[in-house]
Amino acid sequence: MSENAELVSFTEEHGVAWLTLNRPDKLNSLTAAMFERLHELLSLASTSDTIRALVITGAGRAFCAGQDLADAEGADLGELLDRNYNPLVRAIKGLNMPVIACVNGVAAGAGANLALSCDMVLAAKSARFIQSFAHLGLVPDAGGTWALPKLIGLPRAIGLTMTAEPLSAEKAEQWGMIWRCIEDDALIEETTALAVQLASQATTGLAFTKLLLNNSGTKTLDEQLDLERDFQQAACKTEDYQEGVNAFLNKRKPTFTGR
Repeated sequence: MSENAELVSFTEEHGVAWLTLNRPDKLNSLTAAMFERLHELLSLASTSDTIRALVITGAGRAFCAGQDLADAEGADLGELLDRNYNPLVRAIKGLNMPVIACVNGVAAGAGANLALSCDMVLAAKSARFIQSFAHLGLVPDAGGTWALPKLIGLPRAIGLTMTAEPLSAEKAEQWGMIWRCIEDDALIEETTALAVQLASQATTGLAFTKLLLNNSGTKTLDEQLDLERDFQQAACKTEDYQEGVNAFLNKRKPTFTGR
């Protein structure tokens, strides 16, 4: 087991892996050791035969307050992004399964953008999203300047990043920034139900859908149509497709295996 295991805890059940940022006394602010553990766990998930959905959440009253500035003191922040943040965002986007952010409390700075890098975001009603970079004279990172304009439009993205005003989970849902805002005491239950549902579906088909949607913004319609054809050809060769067709024809619920 990694010597950093206590910094990001890991559990797996019903095909769902839970990664819990575990520095509650520091609002789960990120350190180099935490990134090492996160990369290790994402690599484990990507090669697992049993994990078919992944959830990222935080311990205590915060999801993640972003970078631990004490841990980064004196560092070249560009090099820090290249070493830690950018590979993490790419790994989440490239993971061959759904990734859910379970935002249990404040998500600030890179912590907010870590949540937005996930495929679906469920947030407690009390949660807040804060693009806090302006308070430090920095620019949004961890994919924030890519995700925000696409999710909420340029005017709102500019407003959030330049004022660093907190955005409530309710308004984030209204703006289309997150999938769902949930009462605090129901967050874990609803996240678990969604993750288990996704883990029981045809994993390869979901992974293909994720890739198509994430890359659609850089494609013309003709290019996207060709990609849909190519991925559909690959999807119809899976065991899950055969199971889905058989279940449909026989009027029963399919049992997908992720193959």
